[in-house]
Amino acid sequence: MTDLTGFRRETQILHAGRDPKANHGVVNPPVYHCSTVLFDSVEALLETRRDRASGAYVGFTYGREGTETTRAFEDAVTLLEGGYRAVTTSCGLGAICAALTAFLSAGDHLLIVDSLYGPARAFCEDFLRKFGVEITYYRPTVSAGIEALFQPNTKVVYLESPGSLTFEMTDVPAITTLCRARGIKTIMDNTWASPVCFRPLEHGVDVSINAATKYISGHSDLMLGIAVCTEEAFIPVKKTASGSGYCGGPDDVYMALRGLRTLGLRMKRHQESALRVAQWLQQRPEVARVMYPALPDDPGHAIWKRDYDGASGLFGVVLNACTDTQFAAMLDHMDLFKLGYSWGGYESLVVPTYPSDLRSAVTWEAPGPSLRLHVGLEDPDDLIADLERGFNRLAAAT
Repeated sequence: MTDLTGFRRETQILHAGRDPKANHGVVNPPVYHCSTVLFDSVEALLETRRDRASGAYVGFTYGREGTETTRAFEDAVTLLEGGYRAVTTSCGLGAICAALTAFLSAGDHLLIVDSLYGPARAFCEDFLRKFGVEITYYRPTVSAGIEALFQPNTKVVYLESPGSLTFEMTDVPAITTLCRARGIKTIMDNTWASPVCFRPLEHGVDVSINAATKYISGHSDLMLGIAVCTEEAFIPVKKTASGSGYCGGPDDVYMALRGLRTLGLRMKRHQESALRVAQWLQQRPEVARVMYPALPDDPGHAIWKRDYDGASGLFGVVLNACTDTQFAAMLDHMDLFKLGYSWGGYESLVVPTYPSDLRSAVTWEAPGPSLRLHVGLEDPDDLIADLERGFNRLAAAT
């Protein structure tokens, strides 16, 4: 396999995780379907047991541990994220759960950003609290002020930047510097940016999580998660994921690896189109504010410009006051912005959002309803026209 460390990111995206010489000249890594792995001898079987016991996880013992297909995908994303090794899971939430439970036990304290992904918040509330983990939510903009929230038993700080639904930017280096000085592990959801636009481990994070379901795969047709780890963090996360049954299927892994090859091109288009749409929305009388860090007047723009290499196509919109009937009239009949959860595929999506249901450290205040747009790969003029028709329906509704 060619050493890609000296190549630029676009080249790395295309060639990472590939070894044609080891696969009879085949360009793409093959798909390995397996549960059982056969061994030539008792000694060979025992060697793989020793491998797992040591935490090396170099060999293959059982389908749940992954295959060569899994390893190719993990190697590719690890290179792009600048990590040591990665762990593939069945979905993004699985990667989050594996990383959190790898470093938390009963009696430990967890600090979580208040704007985290809703299902991750539910896992913390419904499961971690039940098993005796203490949880404190912090403001997304807390920066170095997070030190005041540290407790003697604080073991993990969880970050997501920009924040889910409301897109606040967090000063990641300021937080990780304080955490490293105290031996506190940091875990970050990097799905919004992908490894193309941000690499958390370069900013002091211990575990970077991507829902490969979204931008990495890019086609809305699979579920997969991946946690890229530092050397110190890898073994705990790998053991936890394996022991909990968080494994990705080989076909999903292969399709994510295929989607990865166009990630750089797609992210550029997502950002270009999203900026066009966001700037158009800022001029609309129905819009109170647009929440998108790539906009120069966004409160988090300075952090985004300092630390990030680009933006994705996902952002939030707060409307001025309108009735529920008007809001529904706008969203119910969109031609291109279809109603649906998830994002990161080629198609544009919209969902109404309710941030007040998912906040405890910060009170959500807005003059009207809010929504989340995922700007896909369609022509941005067509997307703008679709939104304009939606606003016309809003105005006509009573």
